[in-house]
Amino acid sequence: MINLYIFQESGRGVEFGIGSYVNQLVQILPKNEFNIHLIYLNVDKEEIVFEEIDNTHHWYFPLHPCRPTVNKLVYDRYYHNIVYLLRLYIQDKENVIFHLNHNINKVLAEQLKANFNAKLVFTIHYLVWCFDLFGNFTRFKALSSKTDLNMFSEELSLFNLMDNIICLSQFTKRLLIDYYRISSNISVIPNGLSDSITTSYFKKNMLKKKYQIPSISNTILFVGRLDPIKGLEYVIRSFRKILKYKPNVHLIIAGRGNFETYLKECENDWMNIHFTGFLLKEQLYELYSISDIGVIPSFHEQCSYVAIEMMMYSLPIIGTTTTGLQEMIVDGETGLHIPLIEYDDRVELDTQLLSEKMLFLLQHPKERKRMGANARKRFEKIYSSEVFHENMFNFYTTLYDTENNTSDMGRASSI
Repeated sequence: MINLYIFQESGRGVEFGIGSYVNQLVQILPKNEFNIHLIYLNVDKEEIVFEEIDNTHHWYFPLHPCRPTVNKLVYDRYYHNIVYLLRLYIQDKENVIFHLNHNINKVLAEQLKANFNAKLVFTIHYLVWCFDLFGNFTRFKALSSKTDLNMFSEELSLFNLMDNIICLSQFTKRLLIDYYRISSNISVIPNGLSDSITTSYFKKNMLKKKYQIPSISNTILFVGRLDPIKGLEYVIRSFRKILKYKPNVHLIIAGRGNFETYLKECENDWMNIHFTGFLLKEQLYELYSISDIGVIPSFHEQCSYVAIEMMMYSLPIIGTTTTGLQEMIVDGETGLHIPLIEYDDRVELDTQLLSEKMLFLLQHPKERKRMGANARKRFEKIYSSEVFHENMFNFYTTLYDTENNTSDMGRASSI
């Protein structure tokens, strides 16, 4: 029996896909072979809470009143106390794996390593420099060569504490090898999702009526935070260009954020652009089923759950060539690439080129259908929950078998 402890911080981390990742892990791992504990840190509770749900243990540790930006020393003490409590509460100390998911957890990792004979694992869901530099890899390379890794020394220290690092993309693995100088114990295991297709063609027509989208209209879908790093302003500007040629097209924007900023970009074209705000999964999946094209103009993605969902629903995706997103979309086969334009001090997208790619898919339904069908096949081959289960099961069960531990797990290497 493997005693698996998965750590999750409350707060914005769920927006990096960590919440979905942890939920998928809980769903796929067999409870007769894994004793799973979810450790929630900094939760909004007044005292420590333990509960068991579907044979999974949930441990909630209250929020510390002092955030890292206020007093890092006090905040570090919070992690010391967490490990002290874990020493008291953990009964079975054999075959223990601690699985961390947040880049702020260096002190936590140090204390776990010092106090337990366990394996430490970390999944890279994001890299801090990608947010600071808007995914500008050219700028990152220039800065890293000048500062000799100082700009990401905190992350490097965390990664060096791990027995194994899970990368969600081959891009990140190459980055670790070439720039972080980490060359061993790296596994590439993309995210996976349970197949949720249930919509028939008849139901699609009914759903279009439900959302008041004309049956003859085409729909382009954006899903994500209304945040500059998601590139939504470029989608809106590009979409407004294609309305001159195809006025009966609708852009649906699903996500929460600062609507005021983006509403200004929609001036005089409001009737064709729809903001939904945050949606429940069932509602979001209905929008996937009635859409014709998915667009992901992000400046940074490791392994986008939105891209996986779009592939699951046979949507061709127009996506940027950033970090891990580039390898998720096969240009000309499952969608189209839109290159990032990287400068020394900024990164941009070409709205004219993006509008041309949108228009191409709208005007070529056979190509759109072919790419969508290929996207669905790619989902089944690489990003389904069955593949994720196989890869993660093999990963965990071989952690204590050094002879069988490899740098790329199972079918993940087929990317």
